[in-house]
Amino acid sequence: MKSKNKKITIYQVAQRAGVAISTVSRVLNNSPNVSEKTKEKVNDAIRELNFRPQVSARKLASREPQMLAIAVPSFTTPYYNEVLKGVKDEIQDMDLDIVIYNTGSKNPKEGVENFFDRGTADAVITISIDITETVHHQLQSSEIPIVLIGSSHPDYNYFELNNRKGGFLAGEHLIKQGFERLGMIRPFKNTSSSQEREAGFLEALKEFKMPIEKKLFVSGDTTKHAGYTEEAGFEAIYKYDQMGDFPDAIFCSNDTQAIGAYHALTKLGMRIPEDIAIMGYDNIKFTKYLDLTTIDQKMYSVGVTATRRLAEIIRHDPKEKIQTVLDPILVPRNSSKNVKA
Repeated sequence: MKSKNKKITIYQVAQRAGVAISTVSRVLNNSPNVSEKTKEKVNDAIRELNFRPQVSARKLASREPQMLAIAVPSFTTPYYNEVLKGVKDEIQDMDLDIVIYNTGSKNPKEGVENFFDRGTADAVITISIDITETVHHQLQSSEIPIVLIGSSHPDYNYFELNNRKGGFLAGEHLIKQGFERLGMIRPFKNTSSSQEREAGFLEALKEFKMPIEKKLFVSGDTTKHAGYTEEAGFEAIYKYDQMGDFPDAIFCSNDTQAIGAYHALTKLGMRIPEDIAIMGYDNIKFTKYLDLTTIDQKMYSVGVTATRRLAEIIRHDPKEKIQTVLDPILVPRNSSKNVKA
């Protein structure tokens, strides 16, 4: 099988020529502020590497309409849909076309790197994408405006979500309701957000001196979307059933898991919240109709705010960065009410 050829980036050209990325960009845009000797070094590197520059830098310089790419692990889950709605509604006021790139949940790291290798976007919003060193170099070399949602990096504008606080709020709420044995449905595959939620949940248990029973922290077997699915939540409940041991209350890593878990509990003849309490995370629209307690991340408004920031970067190229960590809020409903208290 032939190995896939990686696209040569402006970063590699800069390394070969021994100059800064901004210098290569000035040469590509025929800037007069570059010496002839430097131009020659850069052009030699371009020829040697067979570099084919993308048009993004020239388009952004002339403020022509651009293509906005949104990199997201999935666009079929309710959480990402809410963020995308915010982006879509706000982008109507911008002269941008939009393309959504699904990095996939099985190997998102490779999916993201492949996406940036293509160099087809003129501006980017990432949602829940960890910025690795490789991706960081790719972003630097592309020199395109970018805003991160649900992740952070010191070199970029970002709107991070405080998952640890959300997990703490969940644990604190269930404890204050009077539940003593708390369980959690984890995703099949850990992500930075799920680890933070679990860490916050455990922090609440420790702070209130509650027992931590690791056997009550379970996950389903479904790998789709890393286990953030209805199927995974459904399967996790049957693991409790097989153990013959249920917690008093369950915190699910997200609302879609909670929906599946809710269905499994009712199939087993258990009443919510009389026999067992349950809560989710994200506050997707459907939770209101299940009367499900959850944690609200204000997903729609985050999408709107991030898109507005991207517009400012494109139009004005501000030097200062907006790097915000957004706190979630508890949305208490009847699914976590302790009717025995």
